[in-house]
Amino acid sequence: MLWYVLKLLVLLPLIGVMIWGSLKLAKKMQGQFGAPTGGSKAVRIVESTMLSPTLRLAVIEFHGREILVSTSRNGLVRLAEAPARPEAQDVAA
Repeated sequence: MLWYVLKLLVLLPLIGVMIWGSLKLAKKMQGQFGAPTGGSKAVRIVESTMLSPTLRLAVIEFHGREILVSTSRNGLVRLAEAPARPEAQDVAA
């Protein structure tokens, strides 16, 4: 019985530390999964505005175009498309 309690006192904190470490590692690596290896993403969310709890407007930049989409529980709907605006750092240079 003493051997069982001793193993429990050693292994239970060890399991807890392993769970905590895996959660921290998953949080750290969360943004890196699915990203291209070059470091730049093909799609970038420029701006997002919530209209109601279930409806949101978002401007997405994709291959030099800005696309206005509406997001809801039913999915995405493309509303408009325009050429991408130059970024602030590009204008200053």
